[in-house]
Amino acid sequence: MTGAGDGRALLVVNADDYGLTEGVSRAILGAHRDGVVTSTSVLALAPGFATSVGWLQDAPGLGTGAHLAAVGEDPPLLSAREVPTLVDRRGRMWSSWRVFLPLAAAGRIDPDDLRREFGAQIDAIAGAGVRIDHLDTHQNLHLWPMVSDVVLDLGEQHGVRTVRVTRSTARGPVGVTVRRLAARLEQQLRQRGWRWPEASTGLDEAGCLEMGAMVGALTRLAATGARSAELATHPGGADDPDRERYRWSYRWEDELAALRSATVRTAIDELGFRLGTFSDLEREAA
Repeated sequence: MTGAGDGRALLVVNADDYGLTEGVSRAILGAHRDGVVTSTSVLALAPGFATSVGWLQDAPGLGTGAHLAAVGEDPPLLSAREVPTLVDRRGRMWSSWRVFLPLAAAGRIDPDDLRREFGAQIDAIAGAGVRIDHLDTHQNLHLWPMVSDVVLDLGEQHGVRTVRVTRSTARGPVGVTVRRLAARLEQQLRQRGWRWPEASTGLDEAGCLEMGAMVGALTRLAATGARSAELATHPGGADDPDRERYRWSYRWEDELAALRSATVRTAIDELGFRLGTFSDLEREAA
């Protein structure tokens, strides 16, 4: 990684879903060791968390954040009785943002339930000896105002004031809504003295950042002229049997190959980026 002050824009290459499966965790560590991944977001309630979280101790230089989840295929860390508005009849979290957000808009998600569950996830990660340098959320729920309020409150309680701001360039109602919510979140962050990368990509391209798409995403980030940017990625292994339960149509292995390629590393250099972590945002703001 190039040091601060050389005039190049900071690029955080973050790999989401550490702990989703052991194979995903291994792929993320490999993309850090042999590629351009500089940061990862840890999913505390996922099946691979308990066995793979300790591996992070052997990954010097890899930034680590909390990938807070209120939706997905897994049950919460807390019991259904403790967080009743976050679970369905089976005691599992609501399947996706498409279910969660209408419930939140109707006032059927209790922010105190969210605060308890997110707090438990942060405690699980920190309790495993992982230093948390940023926060983000599974399926980007923290763009929603009620969720962002909870996330920022918890971050301040735990001394973490750096967060992902998810953006979209897509046409249509989803893209328009994401841009409006991102602008609102940035205003909230300014008022509370938080830090965030000025540009980001990875939402519109989630799960399909193969080589050409990844270079294209990096090119678009560079074109913004931002002083800091995040590329959110999802690497994984092609032979991971535990991944079958996640029907996301993600191209995990293609993203892993791109992240470890000379092509992407060269593009990062030629586009004028220097690699770093979310902690570098904090250091440069000091």
